[in-house]
Order: sequence, then C-alpha cells, then structure tokens
Amino acid sequence: MAGSWDPTALPDIPGIYINFKRAAAAQINGGARGVVAIPLLTYASTATAKTFYTVETEKEATDLFGITNIESILLALQGGAKEVLVYTMPATPAEQDYVDMRDAFDSREFNVFVFDGEYNVDQQAATKTWVKRNRDEGKHFIVVIGGDATTDADPAAGDARTTLNKDDNIVNLTVGGSVGSKVFTSAEYAPFIAGDIAGTPINESVTFDPMPLEDVNKRMTRAQISAAIKAGSLILVHDGAKVKIMSGVTTSGQKIRSVRARQAIATDISRTATDHYIGKLNNNADGQATLIVAITAYLETLENEGVLSSPVVALDPSRPSVGDSVFLVISYTETDSIERIFLTVNI
Repeated sequence: MAGSWDPTALPDIPGIYINFKRAAAAQINGGARGVVAIPLLTYASTATAKTFYTVETEKEATDLFGITNIESILLALQGGAKEVLVYTMPATPAEQDYVDMRDAFDSREFNVFVFDGEYNVDQQAATKTWVKRNRDEGKHFIVVIGGDATTDADPAAGDARTTLNKDDNIVNLTVGGSVGSKVFTSAEYAPFIAGDIAGTPINESVTFDPMPLEDVNKRMTRAQISAAIKAGSLILVHDGAKVKIMSGVTTSGQKIRSVRARQAIATDISRTATDHYIGKLNNNADGQATLIVAITAYLETLENEGVLSSPVVALDPSRPSVGDSVFLVISYTETDSIERIFLTVNI
C-alpha cells in the first residue's frame, strides 16, 4: 500500500510512499474496481456474525442472508457494483463491535464503503477518522454516508453534516427518494450511490447519473441546490422528467472523479512496485530508469483513456536518490468531465 511521506521524518519501513500535491520492467496495470463494502446489520442463520462474505448476485445474497435483509446489498449491485464485500455485524452491535468491524475491513480490499442504511452520527465521526488513518497508511477508498428523514427534510441540516464530515474521501448524500409507496432516506439510499461510484469508470463522472427513483423525498429550491453544491453535498434532484445526481463531489468539494483517479494511481503503482520492483531493482541509473519508464507508461495509458494529460515522471532534483531510497516527482493534469455549458446566442 502507498502511504504518504513527510520530508522532515522519512518512514523507515520498506515500501513506496506517495504525496499528492497540487501544482504551482513490469507493466503497471489497473487493479480491480467496483467493490462496495457493507457491514450488514441483520441476516438469516445461514450466515455467521463477524464473518466476511462476497456476493455478486441477488440469489447469492438471498441464500446467505435472507430476502428481507439484503436491501442495501441489492441497491449497491443495482447501482453498478461488481461485487459487495459483506461483513456481518453481531445482533445489537455495541461500540466495540464497530471498532472490530473497521479493524476487520483494514485487511480487505474494496473501493467504496457504505453503511447498511444506518444513520449514526457517532459512527460517521469514527468513520471519518478511520478513512483518514487508512489514507495516511496507504489504503484508499471512498465512504458514502447519509441522513434520516428529519435531516433530509432540512437542506441546511444535510449541509451541516457535510461540513462536519469534510474529507476528500467522504461523500454525503443529503436527499433520498421514492419508488411507489417505498420511501428511502438518504442513508438508506446511500448504498445505491456507493454502487454507482464503484461501477463508474475513473474517466467518467457520476454527475447527472439518472436514478431509478420516481421522486426525491425533498425537492430543493435553486438557492438550496446552489448552497448544497457549495457545501460539498451530493444531492438528488427531480428535473421534471427523472431523478438524477446533481454534482458528483465529496464533502471537501473535490470531484469524485478526480479523487478516484488519484486513488487508482496510488493503488496501481503501489501494487506493481511491491510485486516487481521493491527489493528487485538496483538503485542506480538503470534501475531508476526502469522504474521511471514503467510509471510513465502506466500514466500514458491513463492519458489515452482520458483520465489525465501531460504526465511527467522524473527524479526529484531536490532529494538525492541514494542508498535504498528513490525520490520521484510525478506531475500530470487531471481531466475533468464537461459539467457546465455556457452559451452565448447572438441574434
């Protein structure tokens, strides 16, 4: 895993360390995407507490957990998740059970984490701390949270939750929706958003993605929509014909597309470096060139796919690459999606 590094206190554990800074031999391949992680609250006796299960279909989920317990799993799969990594929570879970759950997920790979329709302020705060720790340690994923009916009805309350959970890797859904007589709170519908994020290629945005809903549970005014976007809230709107995501942003205001691209780059380079380079290349001109060529080729692949442009990889001129340490400077321009079109019509 690729952790961050502090130039004033370099880590001594062998590995690769990456810092993202906004600008003033083996081929590196993209890893698997599309895995949503869910701590399941209720399930049939065919499943065991504090155990991991991986499901890809409704039948697998039904056979393991019972049809009445899999709403969040089905939403994640319907949203686009390739698979759902399920951790079964004990009955009436206490605080330590949530700690154990997060510790258990530390050893598993996934792309997006979401609760089982649960709205719990304390656990959202603990999750914010958890996602930051994992990011610092080199594990990258996105978390999707939501609220209850009361907070959904008050856009200001949803935006306040966004501010409270401000982080590049956290998405806060503040609006739910309905299909027929079934009404989803934002926390209950968060698994669908998690699946949509996980299933969207990193060269695309979730902005304006249509939702299989008939209406939202809170129709917002234009002023409320503007305030939500500025706050970093992810909202659903009814445009008169369908329900769609208004803007794909995290609670820090970063585009989900940009964050996922950075996570993919860190994860892919780290995985290949661990498998093929660390401890296997000499730290001399030839070994350094091999590493630079491999990373450059990988970034050029992402350039061809429209994820980024103008990648440059070079030795860091301010830090000598000697002993067992190599310092590289990587730069590129992030490619965004067209989300705002301004027309001037001359008559």
